[in-house]
Parts: sequence; structure tokens; C-alpha cells
Amino acid sequence: MGTDEATAVLPADLRARLAEFGVVADQDELARADVLLTGWGSPRLTEQLLGRAPRLRAVIHAAGSVKWLLTPAVWERGIVVSSAAAANAGPVADYTYALIVLASKRALPAAAAYSAVSQWPDFHERRGADARTVGVVGASRIGRLVMDRLRTADAGYRILLYDPYVSAAEARELGATAVDLDTLCGNSSIITLHAPELPETRGLLTAARLALIPDGGTVVNTARGTLVDTEALVRECASGRLAAFLDVTDPEPLPPGHPLFGMPNVLVTPHIAGAQGSEVRRLGAYAVEEVRRWVRGHRLRGEVRREDLDRLA
Repeated sequence: MGTDEATAVLPADLRARLAEFGVVADQDELARADVLLTGWGSPRLTEQLLGRAPRLRAVIHAAGSVKWLLTPAVWERGIVVSSAAAANAGPVADYTYALIVLASKRALPAAAAYSAVSQWPDFHERRGADARTVGVVGASRIGRLVMDRLRTADAGYRILLYDPYVSAAEARELGATAVDLDTLCGNSSIITLHAPELPETRGLLTAARLALIPDGGTVVNTARGTLVDTEALVRECASGRLAAFLDVTDPEPLPPGHPLFGMPNVLVTPHIAGAQGSEVRRLGAYAVEEVRRWVRGHRLRGEVRREDLDRLA
């Protein structure tokens, strides 16, 4: 990561706390490192790079996904890996919940109509959040936080969940009803995506499934752009039948002049749901605490196991 990002993630007070657990060396001193603290833009941990760090026993990632960072050499050397994904999940869940509230009130079409005629909508044209059905795709860490926010809201949201790894009983404990994906699409006025990017999840919301969403529905995507058939979504939104809040897209970023940018019923944001600005300190604090736990021989809260890597974002 750049200097500005590194300073924001690990400001002086966190660096001082880190120094309490041992000598803090820079990346040119890998040969001395027992613990490697990584973040955005860190080099991939190839066998060649790890060869320069013979003492390395733990990698603590002060960011979310580690898929791009790790190679088989990490596991072959028995190196423990931890990610601050849990610290990043809160901002994403908050952002997603805010978008769901906006979608419940149909804020985008309401704003478009208001700007066109400069007139408030009549009472019968207004929409509210109470008793809305929200379809959650993926009971991931973030998906569970979003469901918790929905479950405890005064609006009384009905939550449908699609996740092939979650039983009906577990879904009920989360405040949701487990259904197949087609049923979720056909019965949700808002669909929010929280599945990882895997070969089987690419294009998960196909043209056929988008067509199942009731008229006036909204797609919220703060997960991965590849989960949605972009061309099909463009057609649905261009017709005015669906709306969309997209913090991620496929491709990412979208090229200048892409149709989604000009639609009044679509809001595209530049991948800002995760920790931003003042929030990134949470990632550094989480990582420093993980170093403390490792030094003291405690179990790491954010440990990433090799067998779970394929199911993670």
C-alpha cells in the first residue's frame, strides 16, 4: 500500500502498540521477520519471496480478501494466516443496509421524478420499508450482519435467504427463511448479494432470474460484480422495470459512458462500501491485536484456513 494508506491503517499510536510485541522492521528486512503484516498492494507471497523470509511463521493481513495474496507455498511452509475481513465487514453491512432502506422507499425513481417535474409525489405513490421482503444471497460474514440489521429493524422486514451451505434450521436462527434462488428472486422486492466470487457463482443472477424479480424491484450489489449478468441488468434497468444500487460491477471499473452511469434508477458507486478514510484504522487495530494474540500464543480471531479459502470472498 502507499504511504498515505499505510499511515491511515497504522497511525503512530498503533505502530507504537505494535512495537510493544517486538522489533518493527521494514520490508527490506524480511530475513528477520517472524510475522509479516500485509495490506492493499502487498506483493504476492510466492515461493521466491518467502525464500527471503526463512523465519516467517505468520501473515497478518490488515485488509479483507487474501485470495490474491496467498500461494500454495504459504501453506506448504505451515505459515499461519489471518485477515482483518471481520473489521471490514461492519462498514460494508452498514452501507448495504442503508441502500436497502433507500431501495425500500424507492428513493432513486422518486428522486428522478422529483427532479423532472419539481413536484412531490402524491401519497399513493410513496413507498415505505415496513413488511418489505428482502432476499439475501449468501450467509457470508457480511450477509449475516446485514440480516441482523434487517431482523432488528422496526420495519419488520421479511428475509429470504439463499445459501446452499445453510440449513433451514440455521436460516431460522438468523431470522430468515431458506429458499432456492429462483424462489428468492420471484418473491423479493429487494435482492442483496453477499456471495463470494467462485466459478459456480459467476453470473448467478442470470437474465432469467432477473426477469423473475417483481416489477419495481431493486438489486443491491456490494459483493462482486461478476455475480450479476451485467448486460441483462442493463436491459432490465433501461426498461425501468428494475432499479439497482451497485458498488461493484463487471467489468470493474465500468468504462466511461457505460449505460449504467446514465440511468436515473441506477446508482453506481466506486467500490466504497468497505472501510474508507477514517474507517481504515479499524483494519490496523484488528491486525495489531492479531499480532498480540499470536505473540502470546492465543488463537487468531481472523485465521484463514486453507480448506476454507475457496468459499471466501
